[in-house]
Amino acid sequence: MLTVLLTRHGETDRSRPEQYLGQRLEAHLTETGIQAARALGQRLEGVSIVRVLSSPSDRAVETARLVCPGAEVETDERLLEGDYGDWEGHTVEQIEAGWPEERRAWVLDPEDVAIPGGESGDDVARRVRALLDELVAWEAALSQPDIDSMVLLVGHSTTNRVLLCISLGVPVRDYRTAFRQSWANLTVLRFDPADGPGAQLMLANDVSHLHGGGSSGITWEG
Repeated sequence: MLTVLLTRHGETDRSRPEQYLGQRLEAHLTETGIQAARALGQRLEGVSIVRVLSSPSDRAVETARLVCPGAEVETDERLLEGDYGDWEGHTVEQIEAGWPEERRAWVLDPEDVAIPGGESGDDVARRVRALLDELVAWEAALSQPDIDSMVLLVGHSTTNRVLLCISLGVPVRDYRTAFRQSWANLTVLRFDPADGPGAQLMLANDVSHLHGGGSSGITWEG
């Protein structure tokens, strides 16, 4: 069965104050972001991760390499953050001041309303759904039903939350309110054919490894 270990990149040099950072501006991890990625890596030591897939953005690739040092990192454009278009590099306050009507319309329906010059939630959903379908098919082709194939995905806030909607049958329209994705969190999804389509949410936005909680590995009530 396929188990997806999902995380968001660590804090970046554009995170404080937090800006809408999509595909057009690059950012790099701060020391806090680096330490958070390493903490997640320490938590996952001993976990048999068979593939590491990352958004091509520098901040995501940096995170992937810190979490799984020495592993081959596959970059996949379908994990890129949503395209924030004209809002790229702006804070929420700046967006609300500069695009008040567009912001209100998008907040009410982020699935169908595209950001000016950018993507809608549905645009993100199409590419993320294609990636998930491909991963499920890849795992099924392994013909190892008793083996837990663990794949690490390193993405972004919007992309990851849309992925969660698709996996769990939640309307994409609700991705902003239904889920959170903190920097360098650990979220776990299990895709078991015996349970039908979609996934089980085994762990959600867990950041205990960032706060001295002593978490090790990945555990849940099965």
